[in-house]
Amino acid sequence: MLWNQIKNKEMPEHIGIILDGNRRWAYDHSLFPWDGHLFGAEKVEELLKWCLELRIKAITLYVFSTENFQRPAGEINEIFSITKDKLKKLLSDRSIHEKKVHIKAIGRINLLPSDLKEVILEAEKTTKEYDEHYLNIAIAYGGRAEIVDATIRIAEEVKDGKITPDQIDEKTIESHLYTSHMPKFDPDLIIRTSGEERLSGFLLWQGAYSELSFLDVYWPDFRKIDLWRAIRTYQGRSRRYGK
Repeated sequence: MLWNQIKNKEMPEHIGIILDGNRRWAYDHSLFPWDGHLFGAEKVEELLKWCLELRIKAITLYVFSTENFQRPAGEINEIFSITKDKLKKLLSDRSIHEKKVHIKAIGRINLLPSDLKEVILEAEKTTKEYDEHYLNIAIAYGGRAEIVDATIRIAEEVKDGKITPDQIDEKTIESHLYTSHMPKFDPDLIIRTSGEERLSGFLLWQGAYSELSFLDVYWPDFRKIDLWRAIRTYQGRSRRYGK
């Protein structure tokens, strides 16, 4: 019944997801925190298939924030190791190439360990010509940091005489954000799991007019029906953009 409600209505073109609740899920199951991250990473594989089935063009996943570097070193290393392994697996996934999925890591990638950076570069290089779908992995990411980095690059261009201050507008800033490679950088819908109701620095510029859906389910327990429900909520809203 839910599928019949959403299938013939407009689907969001770009969905952002804050993958929250991995650690709490692990604690509830008497597991180590990294077990939650592993189950969460496996759920991402399912999510990608669901979104491709729905012909959703772009997904941006909030995997690891700049603030997450404050977590215990052992947990951080496990998250990076899991991310590296899953990226390698993605590159061998036939659907990534059949569906022309452009993979991009967004964030302060220079802060990541060298072995993870190598796999990221391989994934980006292999899929850089694909333009049917986009998978952004926000890792070592912060929305404020993104705006700071964009500002620095713009300031350097002003200093070099490439542009003048009065030429700076919203399009200038958008062209210097981490998401500038996308035809549609702003998400139509942002989903956060775990019951928390805040963005935690996720796509602060891009999400200015995004519809928000907060779900009371930890990320490893996220189901296809939860995605469909979030889409139904999106379809039921009127997007006026301040008009």
